[in-house]
Amino acid sequence: MVPREDGKAGSLERSNIVLIGMPGAGKSTVGVVLAKRLGLAFVDVDLLLQSRHGRRLQDLIDGAGLAFFRTLEEETLTSLELAGTVIATGGSAIYSEAGMTSLAASGRIVFLDAPLAALLHRIQDMDQRGLVIDPGESFADLYARRRPLYQRWAELTIAVDSGGIEAIATRIVNTLKSAGPAQE
Repeated sequence: MVPREDGKAGSLERSNIVLIGMPGAGKSTVGVVLAKRLGLAFVDVDLLLQSRHGRRLQDLIDGAGLAFFRTLEEETLTSLELAGTVIATGGSAIYSEAGMTSLAASGRIVFLDAPLAALLHRIQDMDQRGLVIDPGESFADLYARRRPLYQRWAELTIAVDSGGIEAIATRIVNTLKSAGPAQE
């Protein structure tokens, strides 16, 4: 790993595009379109977690608790050895310093920034979605707690409050091009 001026990790090859953001921001949906458009592979970390452990996210959280789920998520994030891949993280990935450092070393982190009202409209199945949320915490509380963490880790921020999936993917591609090559 090579340190960068902003303190985030880098590597000799940062060829991945890592999507972070709240549940409902479109990480998985946009990620598939973005990967197809750029000719890259696509990995959804939530699906990878479910596949590795043979259970739905919500079942993992309900059965083992939030702390254990976060440990499983961190292990998954730090074990990824990918190049040329669009990676859609789970919304709670930003709680893992080791996981996010590993992701930052392998690619550019793009925050899909959606306003709270849009997220609430998009997410109808919060109880079944596998949200990493503390008991008694509202979705608005979760949003307020996570947003600064997304901003901290983001190399690029893309507003996803308007336009369809294709338009958002286009904004990401254009922003990546205008930002230039990934910094070491």
